Amino acid sequence: MLCGAEILVKCLEQENVEVVFCYPGGANLEILDALAKSSIRLVLVRHEQGAVHEASGYARASGRVGVCLATSGPGATNMVTGIATAVMDSVPVIAITGQVATSMVGTDAFQEVDMTGITDPITKHNYLVKNVDNLARSVKEAFYIAESGRPGPVLLDIPRDVAMAFSDVTSVSKINLRGYKPNLTGHSGQIKQVAHLLSESRRPLIIAGGGILSADCWNELLQLAETQEIPVANTLMGLGSIPLDHPLALGMMGSYGLAAPNYAVQCCDLILALGTRFNERMTCNVDRFAPHAKIIHIDVDPAEIGKNVRVDIPLVGDLKIVLNQLLSKLQPRQHPEWMAEVRDLKASPLPRPKQTCMLTQIEVLEALAKILPDQAIVTTDVGQHQMWSAQRLRHRRPRGFIVSGGLGTMGYGIPAAVGAQLACPKDPVVVITGDGSFQMGMPELGTAKEQKLPLKVLLLNNSFLGMVKQLQDCYIEGRHTAVTFTDNPEFKYLAKAYDALYLKVEEAEELPAALAKFIQHPGMVILEARVAPEENVYPMVLGGRGLDQMEF
Repeated sequence: MLCGAEILVKCLEQENVEVVFCYPGGANLEILDALAKSSIRLVLVRHEQGAVHEASGYARASGRVGVCLATSGPGATNMVTGIATAVMDSVPVIAITGQVATSMVGTDAFQEVDMTGITDPITKHNYLVKNVDNLARSVKEAFYIAESGRPGPVLLDIPRDVAMAFSDVTSVSKINLRGYKPNLTGHSGQIKQVAHLLSESRRPLIIAGGGILSADCWNELLQLAETQEIPVANTLMGLGSIPLDHPLALGMMGSYGLAAPNYAVQCCDLILALGTRFNERMTCNVDRFAPHAKIIHIDVDPAEIGKNVRVDIPLVGDLKIVLNQLLSKLQPRQHPEWMAEVRDLKASPLPRPKQTCMLTQIEVLEALAKILPDQAIVTTDVGQHQMWSAQRLRHRRPRGFIVSGGLGTMGYGIPAAVGAQLACPKDPVVVITGDGSFQMGMPELGTAKEQKLPLKVLLLNNSFLGMVKQLQDCYIEGRHTAVTFTDNPEFKYLAKAYDALYLKVEEAEELPAALAKFIQHPGMVILEARVAPEENVYPMVLGGRGLDQMEF
């Protein structure tokens, strides 16, 4: 017989868990003690929200489930934003929380909170494990639910007496969830309809979303695009599914998307949407979206199909399986007139910043793009720097661009990079952040220091919350309220505190040497670039407008 904590750890080992991102407390003492005796690497984080973001970065870089652990009460509630971030971006995370003893649940005991109630809207599923005999099955189910179908976070709330109780039910080899049977294979009749529409189309367009990366089917995407000569537009979450220097790649579409994919959406006659949920940042004014196109929507989650846009052919299934089904039905095609039009769209110059005496974020990111290794993983925070990174980097690596898309969580970039670096220790990991987001995620530099991770942090400092300032420029006549940092800290001293090399650039001429040192240094680096505060992200589609009504 084993105690509950030992059963939990044994189950984690059976799921091939390598790392658990954790923060201790009174309600998870036994779990931590059992983990300390296991083969699993324990990473002590500096904040529980960081633990979930680190598990998320680990999952997104590796394709495996990320695992994090916190205590009850405030430790558990500190995880809520990270869990919501994971569910919005379909990231498989197991969040384990300690809980007060079952006899005290519902009594408002010290550090008691109803985590299953709180997280019910933001998890794929959650468990309050009240009996140690049910623990092994709950863990097995949690991993299956998190990584099957549309991935997402699952919470395991484990009371302390359950962790201490003994049971001979120490593992479960098979599960059968009658109410949860994701459909993986595409309907053969609908596959034929899709193939027929593709054979008739003269101006087809693929929209590749984050589901391509979740399903590990970027090779199938590339084969489909090349054999059918179909240009590919990416959502923010789909970046990396096709290299942006590929002739068929158009780049990111949407409210801060590039002109080429936005115009392509508006003038194509067929959209093949793969693993995307058509959110409003992607479609902008949905009534003006793709007015001439029939829409095929393929996704593993049937709830997303038809939710936000009209769909002519819905197709539910795992993208890797469905794309292979579809490829077997297609003959090679070419669209010379359409491709000539697409090449003209791609030839349009990217917007340039207005004349300024200061260095611009665009200059910094374009210089970084020239030297960034193909195998590099980039994480970002949220704001202007995120959108410019999406627009200007080349995104050659699948699973190599890790951002908070659906929730837009500031403070995500540094902890996500910690998780990505632990998942891929031999690959360079670069964080792109702003001065606002940096100060939200900064505590996890302590985790990076302790784990001796060679993170490269590019800090674009404009002394503003730049995206909010831009929205104030656009929507409230430039009245700037609560967006100016009038007394930022000296970031060089923070770099020193975390044993990181500190570099600083203020002029374009300084960029090549500084970025070369930034990339080549063997340890952690913080490169602060002082950039123009007046620089705004363009193209931009204002609220209520269509994708072809961009501001430049």
